[in-house]
Amino acid sequence: MIFAESSTIIHLQGVTKEYPPDNIVFSNIDLEIEKGEFIFLTGPSGIGKTTLLRLLFCAEQPTSGEIWVDGVALSSLSNSQIPYLRRKIGVIFQDFKLLSDHTVFDNVALSLEVIGLNRRQSRKRVMQVLEGVGLAGKWSNYPLQLSGGEQQRVAIARAVVNRPAIVLADEPTGNLDQERTNEVMMLMEELNARGATVVFATHDDRLYENTHRRVVKLPEGKFEIS
Repeated sequence: MIFAESSTIIHLQGVTKEYPPDNIVFSNIDLEIEKGEFIFLTGPSGIGKTTLLRLLFCAEQPTSGEIWVDGVALSSLSNSQIPYLRRKIGVIFQDFKLLSDHTVFDNVALSLEVIGLNRRQSRKRVMQVLEGVGLAGKWSNYPLQLSGGEQQRVAIARAVVNRPAIVLADEPTGNLDQERTNEVMMLMEELNARGATVVFATHDDRLYENTHRRVVKLPEGKFEIS
């Protein structure tokens, strides 16, 4: 099922997610996110923020209900179609998921190979984004030669290097000091200003206090939107 052209890029309708035997994470939730919006997804650790993000890029399926991303019903996608959807989505994982036998440069460049950029274009793009996250001097290092905060920034660079339409960020500042946190927030704002829709999961309310951004809170399986 595909929607007609719409300003809504993410739409959840009646979504429930359960893990057996009786762990209900979400129950009959509805949410719409507009193209180009920057929202904060909040709530304490373990409340379901990561699960929701995983539903959005088809790493998991809802127990019931429907999710549309960029007009496409996720339940209608075959396994072979899911990688094409994911090209539109940059995901910043909480546990990095870096390839330890690849350099920083190669970890970031992998997603550009998928979309067919040539080597010269790829190198320019990778070095630009590494500079943006403060790692231009670490391009030839391997992940295990980096601190946790540096690995987090490599993960951010990899997620955004192909300029995706949607960025899903799972606690991307959780391992960073205040200076690097500010840099990451500026990078997210820049991506959003260029048109990316950003869904930023965090338990740190300092990141969204006194901002104009919409906040979606997950208390006990239900959404509260402020």
